[in-house]
Amino acid sequence: MPLPQFDRNIIETIVRSVVLERLRCSGGARESVFPVSAVKPELVVSISARHLHLTDEHVKILFGKDSLTKMKDLYQDGYYAAEETVMVVGPKRRMLPTMRVLGPTRKETQVELAFTDAISLGINPPVRESGKLDGSPGCVLVGPKGVVQLSQGVIRAARHVHMNPDEAAFYGVKDKDFMKLRVYANDCTTTFEDVLVRIGKGLKLEVHLDTDEGNAADLEHADKVELVK
Repeated sequence: MPLPQFDRNIIETIVRSVVLERLRCSGGARESVFPVSAVKPELVVSISARHLHLTDEHVKILFGKDSLTKMKDLYQDGYYAAEETVMVVGPKRRMLPTMRVLGPTRKETQVELAFTDAISLGINPPVRESGKLDGSPGCVLVGPKGVVQLSQGVIRAARHVHMNPDEAAFYGVKDKDFMKLRVYANDCTTTFEDVLVRIGKGLKLEVHLDTDEGNAADLEHADKVELVK
């Protein structure tokens, strides 16, 4: 007698219900359970080289104009690398001669460095979430039309991941949570702890590492990257 044929969707629903019920009864399980058919979001990991964000006022002072000139779009919609660069001067006249400006403009000017950049500049900036500038060191910005003295605003950007609400639901995380990033390259696995989760509508799933972190993990030759809780 031939065996009855069952619809795959029905089987998946039954399996998921059984797993969820067992987890509920055990009381100790914390891992998120997703439908068998859930599609894992595509993850992009980018190296965020040293750069800065400017206010409208500082664009005017440094470049003598009201707006930046877009050079190319970045992965996140609405963000771009500008044609404009500035010289950044630290203590004892140590300097980085050309630092790229990213747009659009912001309410506060912010300089983002990797640790090696900070050593070269003679500054010891804190590791901070973008926009958290209180108590950070300052520097001098030199543009073709003027100079800006910053009393604060130099940071090492905390490694972080952008994602939209659907992607956050997939991973079972909320805004300001922390995750881990694993990079598999040349038979060597590097795990980055404390990857800050930043959730927003319209964002694309993307991890930002600085230059030092990307080079340490040999990200350019990575065979696989993955996010885990």
